[in-house]
Amino acid sequence: MKIAVVGTGYVGLVTGTCLAETGNQVICVDINEKKVKMMQEGKLPIYEPGLELLFTRNITQGRLHFTSNLADALKESKIIFLALPTPPGGDGAADLSYVLGAAKDIAKIITEYKVIVTKSTVPVGTADKITAVLNEHTDVEFAVVSNPEFLREGVAVEDFMKPDRIVIGTMDERARKLMGELYSPYVRQGNPVIYMDQRSSELTKYAANSFLATKISFMNEIANLCEIVGADVDMVRRGIGADDRIGRRFLFSGIGYGGSCFPKDVQALAKSAKDNKYDFKILNAVMEVNDLQRTILVNKIKDYYKGDLKGKKFAIWGLAFKPETDDIREAPALYIIDELLKAGAIISAFDPEAMENVKGLMGDKITYTDNQYDALEGADALLILTEWSVFRTPDFDLLETKLKAKVIFDGRNLYDIQKMIDCGYYYNSIGRKVVS
Repeated sequence: MKIAVVGTGYVGLVTGTCLAETGNQVICVDINEKKVKMMQEGKLPIYEPGLELLFTRNITQGRLHFTSNLADALKESKIIFLALPTPPGGDGAADLSYVLGAAKDIAKIITEYKVIVTKSTVPVGTADKITAVLNEHTDVEFAVVSNPEFLREGVAVEDFMKPDRIVIGTMDERARKLMGELYSPYVRQGNPVIYMDQRSSELTKYAANSFLATKISFMNEIANLCEIVGADVDMVRRGIGADDRIGRRFLFSGIGYGGSCFPKDVQALAKSAKDNKYDFKILNAVMEVNDLQRTILVNKIKDYYKGDLKGKKFAIWGLAFKPETDDIREAPALYIIDELLKAGAIISAFDPEAMENVKGLMGDKITYTDNQYDALEGADALLILTEWSVFRTPDFDLLETKLKAKVIFDGRNLYDIQKMIDCGYYYNSIGRKVVS
């Protein structure tokens, strides 16, 4: 099948590459000509485990193409995916200008039946708005389909190739048949393709992310209570996670959620509810908890140093919002760094993939090192802000020679409490007792 993907951000690039991997002819469109040229030369603009192999293979075998010319991309494509950004506006609502602008451009180009698929995360009613724009600018027959993505950064290729479900929102039988044919190679093991109306499909995406964000904020609240009453959040997590009604995933406490999805999706759903005169109390609490949790480690650091951080040097391990990605959007590390700099602290940081993105944002406000141990040189304490695997079993003897003092503030609960006691570290984590 011939497919166009409009937008080559994280979602668009993963979608286009993985669709090409099952034999489709895919052409990805982007207005950034420099980026298009880069991809035409076989260079990936993002880091995502497993993507480079598929990306290179499908370019080499002539199934994956890139262009900045929308008309060329649409000429023979039966299905057109919209994978465009929907950033939050000042009021929290998703900005649909890119999506609706693309719909207008598409309407002026198409000359035969096309299926236009929203892969971007969009508020309820967006398919209706896209339909209205298309009707305004073309008499050609078309169908608008909602097909939300459920990709987790770090395992997005696996999520796309082996999805636990596919949601397709359409009432158009012709579009339903085409989408079913397109996705049939990905659900051969029997995982469901769930068909529904467009509005239900659009809300499903927001509901899924908001529920997961709620689990995270709930466990962070439990962690904070654990510290007050003397309980251990790891024990609580294991105790409730064994209940299959709750499940084990998204129960790890830490310094809050970040990334490109959860913050803006929770915000957008709350705003959509407000616009419809519904007070979504739980979501408002979820956002409030997360805002506070992102800098809870700073409070712990200030308490330890009696409020005086001026001139203190902190080594930071981890800048990305989660491991196995270079994505720093809404990363808790950025909020923590900002607060520490305001307090007069000095920062030396290491992250396996995200440092270039942080440099582009923060420049020389902090220093960056080539490996995790160099960041420790002369530091008063180590701060762990992203749970990369490489940080899980460090050389604690080497840490001792690099740090000024054996002090660790762990925002991701990577280390065993007894291990920290045996090594003689001051160790302050989330929802567990402080080792002093």
